[in-house]
Amino acid sequence: MSRPIRTIAAAAAVLLFATATACNSASTGAPDNDGAGKGGSGSVRGVSAGSIKVGGIVSMTTASGYSKKDTDLGAKARYDRANAEGGVNGRKIDYLGAEDDGQDPAKNLAAARKLVQREKVFAVAPMSSVTFSGADFLEQQKVPTFGWGTLPSFCGPKHIYGFNGCLVPMPGGTLNQTWPEGLGKVLGGTKGKSVALLANDNDAGKFGIRTFTQGFRAAGYKVSYAKAVVPATSVPSDWSAYTKEIMRSDGGKAPDVVISVMQTPYNIGLFTTLKRGGFTGVLSDPTDYDPGLLTKDATRQALDGVHVLVQFEPFESDSAGMRKFKEDIRKAAGGKEVPLNMHMVTGYMSADLFLSIAQKAGKDLTVETFQRAAGSFSDTGTLVGDRSEPKGQRESFGCGALVRLKDGKYEVSSPFKCYPPIPFG
Repeated sequence: MSRPIRTIAAAAAVLLFATATACNSASTGAPDNDGAGKGGSGSVRGVSAGSIKVGGIVSMTTASGYSKKDTDLGAKARYDRANAEGGVNGRKIDYLGAEDDGQDPAKNLAAARKLVQREKVFAVAPMSSVTFSGADFLEQQKVPTFGWGTLPSFCGPKHIYGFNGCLVPMPGGTLNQTWPEGLGKVLGGTKGKSVALLANDNDAGKFGIRTFTQGFRAAGYKVSYAKAVVPATSVPSDWSAYTKEIMRSDGGKAPDVVISVMQTPYNIGLFTTLKRGGFTGVLSDPTDYDPGLLTKDATRQALDGVHVLVQFEPFESDSAGMRKFKEDIRKAAGGKEVPLNMHMVTGYMSADLFLSIAQKAGKDLTVETFQRAAGSFSDTGTLVGDRSEPKGQRESFGCGALVRLKDGKYEVSSPFKCYPPIPFG
């Protein structure tokens, strides 16, 4: 629904940071000595007569200085409202806050261990990081875990849920068409329109190029350029080698659309160079929906006119759900107006999905009753569209919108909508 996530969207592709990281964690995910789902006395771990203990794992700090700390604020806002309304079936949420994994695989696993073995949480919600090496451990311990489903670990395990579904296309699964269809509305149609896609030279970038190429072609676009060639370890100082290729990729002329599936620092350099080179078509990425980016003139100018993919209802919406979200964030921030960003939505909607399933599980809350409730869960009209489990553990809920930065403000360029997915393969 990525980051930076803006590394969320950066859509599914950008956040697919080394699939092997999560898969290889099984060797270090030793079972909890108390037994999966149990506390030291044999009771349900994290559940008392009056409370449910929940923790989070978030990349609050990173080597690049990028932070997802507002994910924690979003979760707190939703839990605060739940508690103000009486809790879940009479139990208040005891939210411990989020552990900082520093975007480090070892710290991610350590955080998961701490929350389960020391803090005895019932659930982890939210989990927001480009590395999820604690996934196998949490699954082994049967810990309901909720976050942005942009990593393979959110797609398939029984106890791990993406707040807007599984965003990683899996063999035999489906592909979310929000991006190509939304841009089609901006362009007045997709037929005959050419698109260039650029990504980092890593596993995530290569996977992104593969999936988005299929999606845009299926929507009727001509994909004139699709490469994962930009170094992932450092932002290039000279983008001309990439932009020259892109500018003549459509039979010697520029494509109609240039799409970056990279993080903000990369997008600033790429888009600035394209504009200076005379590109007048549509620019798009899945990461740069953050009012904090507008505080610097150079950044604001570089991103002006860019259409950003968001996989939730935009902040510019005046729906009842968005008004409630804003009110809850304001209260959690001590009554202050704070700039909204997608990390807040990650925390808020991760908490919201957990709360909704826990409510359905009833007063007798155990991992088993929670899982049974999740197995037939559905609701409609949320900030991420219509939700359904276990569908969401296999595919995206298929909803999203595009927003464009114009004259220093964001505006909706393609309204929030749910699109039929296509088979992935």
